[in-house]
Amino acid sequence: MLYYLFQFLEDNYQIPGAGLFQFITFRASLAVILSLLISTIYGKRIINYLRRRQVGETVRELGLEGQVEKAGTPTMGGVIIILATLVPVLLFAALDNIYVILLIVTTVWMGTIGFIDDYIKIFKKDKEGLKGRFKILGQVGLGVIVGVTLYFHPDVTIKEKLKDVQQTRPELVAEQDQQHLFKDEEKSTKTTIPMFKNNEFDYSELIAWAGDNYKSYAWIIFIPLVILIVTAVSNGANLTDGIDGLAAGSSAIIVLTLGIFAWVSGNIIFSDYLNIMYIPKVGELTVFIAAFVGALVGFLWYNAYPAQVFMGDTGSLTIGGIIAVIAIAVRKELLIPILCGIFLAENLSVVLQVGYFKYTKKKYGEGKRIFLMSPLHHHYQKKGYHESKIVTRFWIVGIILAILTIVTLKVR
Repeated sequence: MLYYLFQFLEDNYQIPGAGLFQFITFRASLAVILSLLISTIYGKRIINYLRRRQVGETVRELGLEGQVEKAGTPTMGGVIIILATLVPVLLFAALDNIYVILLIVTTVWMGTIGFIDDYIKIFKKDKEGLKGRFKILGQVGLGVIVGVTLYFHPDVTIKEKLKDVQQTRPELVAEQDQQHLFKDEEKSTKTTIPMFKNNEFDYSELIAWAGDNYKSYAWIIFIPLVILIVTAVSNGANLTDGIDGLAAGSSAIIVLTLGIFAWVSGNIIFSDYLNIMYIPKVGELTVFIAAFVGALVGFLWYNAYPAQVFMGDTGSLTIGGIIAVIAIAVRKELLIPILCGIFLAENLSVVLQVGYFKYTKKKYGEGKRIFLMSPLHHHYQKKGYHESKIVTRFWIVGIILAILTIVTLKVR
């Protein structure tokens, strides 16, 4: 909203300083500051409100150290993350940008699913919460919305670099002078494959056998893939939310990395310099991402060990959905196994544990386990590691994975 106000003031009255709001970096800086203030200052008030309403965590007895003491800790703290993200975005982002609109929809959609799940657990006293099939249905529904929008919306385009043009130094060339290095905007289902020299892959190539008009049917591949990614990443974030600060801290690292991709991919100068795909209008995501990172870091103020509040599914499902949509929007979804390695490990630990238990029970009559407990962080708790040490080490691994992901910009 303020973006449009200051744009109006600049266009009509040339008020000094109003032009700053045209710069994504300036608005992103304001967004991260405001989100930090909201999550830290108003976060405490929300926690006190949740405590007064007795919105406390019901802890299942799993034999983990320090588990009993967490009973009654306020949950549904994901509301803090959602509010601290949406308020700065509504103030500072360009709300007619399709990528920003998609992320606002994602935040509200997944936040609602998570809120319903937490509400059933707390107020209906049903530890299972929202039935799994309804969660999956909600995630698939979001995947369909995101997939259809990204495939069909006219503003979702890319600009490919012309072949045999000389690479330029970004500090020496103005943006308008860079335009001649790229083709016209076009609809495309191309994405980025890490570690390959010719690192762009078009999903439509998977159905090239369908005939000359095969690109018209690329949605058959693209939309199901989006659904799969949204579902997998949101579930991964949900499973990672098991000990104090793990999900929020790991997610902040992931989102910050995606923010770098969004900024360089949406800037024609740096897209040329780094020889990566230029995606018009995607740079505006930087404002949303800045607000989201600020909200996650501010939430950590109260969620770090010992946690004063838990995010609940209200937060974890929302976080996973946002990460998935950002990765798809900046066409770096194939980097998710590296960047979201923590989420992947947590997901795989559960799949392997359940699968192996069922297999051995069927074959030997007695179920065996690979891990002492799944998800993976509980395995290390069972081994006697303090949860703050587990969280810190997972963060360190997350930072290493983020660096490896960023390095793929140039390593091919």
